[in-house]
Amino acid sequence: MYRGTLLSWGLLGLAGLGGCLASVFATGEQKSERLNPNGWRLLEPVIYENLSVFPVVSHQGVDTGGFVTLDEALASGDAQVTERGGDVLRRTRDGRPVTLPYPGGGASVNQLVLINRSNKPLVLLAGELISGGKQDRVIAKDRIVAPGAEPLPLDVFCVEHGRWSAGTQFASAKIIVHPSVREKAAVDQKQTEVWAAVRGGTTARVSGDTAPAAAPQITVQNLDAAIAGEARTESYARLYKTSSVGSRVEPFAEEVQRRFARATANLKGERVVGVVVAYGGEVAWSDIFASPALFDRYWSKLLRSYVVEAMARPQSKEHASLDDAREFLRPLEGRENIESEPNVYRWRQVTQGHYAEIELEALRPKNITLHHLKIHRTS
Repeated sequence: MYRGTLLSWGLLGLAGLGGCLASVFATGEQKSERLNPNGWRLLEPVIYENLSVFPVVSHQGVDTGGFVTLDEALASGDAQVTERGGDVLRRTRDGRPVTLPYPGGGASVNQLVLINRSNKPLVLLAGELISGGKQDRVIAKDRIVAPGAEPLPLDVFCVEHGRWSAGTQFASAKIIVHPSVREKAAVDQKQTEVWAAVRGGTTARVSGDTAPAAAPQITVQNLDAAIAGEARTESYARLYKTSSVGSRVEPFAEEVQRRFARATANLKGERVVGVVVAYGGEVAWSDIFASPALFDRYWSKLLRSYVVEAMARPQSKEHASLDDAREFLRPLEGRENIESEPNVYRWRQVTQGHYAEIELEALRPKNITLHHLKIHRTS
């Protein structure tokens, strides 16, 4: 399988993001479960409505200040995104900026061109939304772009229908799509399924052996109205700007954040590095990072994405337990797929039954597992 390599990643980078997770399954007596003898604990859940968020905390973490996020790089101008076939800004040997056409053919729905002009590696997460250009798109999968790299063909998925014309320059929307859409981008990798998840709200199905649940707070009709509005196009980014959806998401997210802050306020020598997320009685998702600082940089938009998913799912009075969350984090032993760029990053995905886990590992300046994602697949 891959256990030897996985353990070495943990020893070289962030202990516990891979093989060291096994220590969480040794005992079940504690209410606050130790994930790693040297660092991780899984806390009791923060619960609001049908959403349960289990903080993952650690007293250790690596320095991730040497990496830049997509939001940061686009805001500062250190990253440039263009349509394929558009002009890109290059620099001559003496440092002068020169605009040249990208030699990759014409514009494509599922591919953009990205340049990292910063002096730091650029981290991309599947589901991050880039607005502008001919259509709004989301990143297809986690990856790292080296500083000063050649213009990169970037795989994306469209989350806007009805427009294929020049718009504003690409910019960060400070949005990551909700888990049902993100799953289809990160795991299934099919444009039709990504858009179906956008239109359907959630791809989760209520099993026949669960108790009847109340209707979701956000219906398919709400979503249709939100993404279409009065415009000729349908855009995911419009969700957060409407009274039918956005006005409900923000107070929900603010209440979860208040409870989350209270639950993690008195940690002694520890900070939050990630979360495990459950909807009703189903543990569905986890995002865990290499450091508290890196988690903090993504937390706001991750929380809002979890809330959209919660509101699109049927309401339930059931809640997942700490044991359920601990079981969810058990490492998978299924089919493995690895992609890498030498001296830049390694992407590893393992699928087993209805579960998938993805790890993004930086290979320079040292091996660090920057992001660990696990999904209970909805299909």
